[in-house]
Formats: sequence, C-alpha cells, structure tokens
Amino acid sequence: MHTIYFDHNATTPVHPDVFNAMEPFFKEQFGNASNLYRLGVDARYAVEKARAQIAFLINADADEIVFTGGGTEADNLAIKGIVAANGKNHLIISGIEHPAVKMTCEYLEQYHNCRITQLPVDKNGRIDPRDVEKAITPETALVSIMLANNEIGAIQPIEDIAKITRFHAVPFHTDAVQAAGKIPVDVQTLGVDLLSLAGHKIYGPKGVGALYVKRGVQLIPQVQGGNHENGRRAGTENVPGIVGFGQAAELALHELPQRNQHDTTLRDLLWEKLSQLPFAILRNSPATNVLPNTLNVSIHGINAREFVRAMDKESICLSSGSACSQGKTEPSSVLKAIGRTDEEAAAAIRISVGRMNTREDVGYFIETITSVIKKCRGI
Repeated sequence: MHTIYFDHNATTPVHPDVFNAMEPFFKEQFGNASNLYRLGVDARYAVEKARAQIAFLINADADEIVFTGGGTEADNLAIKGIVAANGKNHLIISGIEHPAVKMTCEYLEQYHNCRITQLPVDKNGRIDPRDVEKAITPETALVSIMLANNEIGAIQPIEDIAKITRFHAVPFHTDAVQAAGKIPVDVQTLGVDLLSLAGHKIYGPKGVGALYVKRGVQLIPQVQGGNHENGRRAGTENVPGIVGFGQAAELALHELPQRNQHDTTLRDLLWEKLSQLPFAILRNSPATNVLPNTLNVSIHGINAREFVRAMDKESICLSSGSACSQGKTEPSSVLKAIGRTDEEAAAAIRISVGRMNTREDVGYFIETITSVIKKCRGI
C-alpha cells in the first residue's frame, strides 16, 4: 500500500518540473548571483526570472519581491521591519494567526515595548472588519491578518480590511503562505502593503520564501551583512531554492483552476463520507470562505495525537493541528477561538488534500478510519 499523504498544509512534495528546474543549480550552474563572471551572471538571471515568476503569481512588480529563507522569515521581516521604520508601537492581529506572526509580535511586546491587540473571530474563524477599525489608534504601526488559516482554512475579508487600513494610513500585512496556489492571490485586488509567501506550500522547495513589499513602503532590514535583495535582506541568495520557488509559482498560476476544482471535489467527498459514519464528528472548518483543500474535524472520544500515529501505521499521513505547533500539548488556540471546548480541540484532526490525491485515497481513508477510531476508543 502506498502512503496516502493528506497533510499538504504542512508541506507539499516538490513538483517534478520544479526539481528539474533546480537540479542544474546544484551542479554545473553553481555560481554566486553576486559575481560578475558568467557563472554569476547566469545565477543572477535565474534569480531575477524567478522573482518575475513569483511577482506574476500575485500580480505584483518584480522589484516588489524580496526573497527570504521561508514564510516565517518573511513574516518577521514584515512586522519587525515596519515597526522599526515607523517608530510606532501598536500591533493589531487576529486571535488565530500563525505562530510566525503571533510570536513575532509577542517578541516585540516583550523586548521593544510594543502593545498587541488580538481581535476575536466568529464561529467560522472570520474577523469582523469593523473590529479592526475600532482597534486602530494613532500609535498603530501595523495590522497583520492572515489571508487563510492553516488549521481550519478560513479565508479572511482582506479586501474590506485593506480599505479601512488605507483610510487610516496604517500599513497592512497579510500572511498568504497557506492561500497562494490554492486560491487567487492578487495584491492589487487585496489592497495589502506586505504579503508573505513560502515555496514549500506550493510544491516548491523548503527553505525559501518571499515578502511582497508594495513600492513606497518603508521597511528596515532585519538581517545585516550585505546589499542583497536591494538592501532589504542580506545573505547570499539560495539560487536553487529560488529557481524552484519561481517554477512552482508559475505552475501554481497555470494550474490553479484545475487544482482548485480537484481539491474541492476531494474535500467535499471526504466530508460527505465522514458525516455518514456512525460516530459523532464535528466539522471545524467553515462551509464557505474556506480553502478548497482543507477539512478540520473533531472526532468524539479520540485523542488526536494518538489517532494520527495510528493512521500512520495504516500508511495515511494527516495532522492533529498546525505542523508548527505539533510539539505542544495544550488545545489549539484556533479551535478555542471559534468556540470549541478543550475536549473537542483535543479530538481534532486536519485533512489537507493535494494535487496527487485521488478518490481512491478517500475511499481507503474512510475504510480505515472506522477501525482506527474503534481502536483509539478501546472498543
């Protein structure tokens, strides 16, 4: 039995075309993109081509893309860079932000005297834009609200929030790491000032990300040591990773309609079949305004961590929450924020499908889950 991978929100397998695009830059085209001779010039050309590919994915200009070491670094650069640039000390985030945003803000609160306002979400995991407007003060440095949640898939009303932040002249950042490649992401339509991306969420390599910085937005670099990335992020460019990220972005844009339909079909089939099982299963993901590939459910009477390990023995990979919080034992703050009890949160699993999954995978999952639930319950 082959492994059924239902954890694409944690990471995605590298697309074969992405691997092929990267391979030469590990071998004969190994140049440093800062050098003037042919190897360096070829590397620079490859980096700039990838920058354009990523810009095209989100409808930005190439010079607005800053390469980073991943989505987490992109979030850090956006938040810390804006606070350092405008000198204000108030941050507004949602109560369900990824740790890359939440912990960065908490760092600034602890060490740089910043103040955080965490906004509540409704039962579907959505922010009320009016709450953003109420929270803004003359000292607000930045609003940071994720485009789509990594655990339950809820999509936020970013366009509506952007109209408010623009009216109050407050910079607006969105973490789009989970959204890109699954739904259309257009910075012109969204109206954001900064937007974070990660290669490994769109069938690209790990260890490379990007931050969109709208032209004219002032940002203080957070890594010193060179004039790379137009002085916004020092360090020798990860050329193979950047090339792979660019290729993945091009494929994501080209294949978006097919991927969206494919993932939606499988997600809906999963919920249809799960809801017919003779167990108490609670849907945590919203029915609308949700990522096409994401389904989070609580299965009464199980411990999610034990359940995930039991499913792994059956060659099925899924998650008991965010991959960035797997070492934690306390209930998911995201599920608590939408009103779930500790018991319901502890019984929650996340299924996130991807381009290689099939209806047959769903069938095997449903066949397997009944016996695994019984084992976990001690039946």
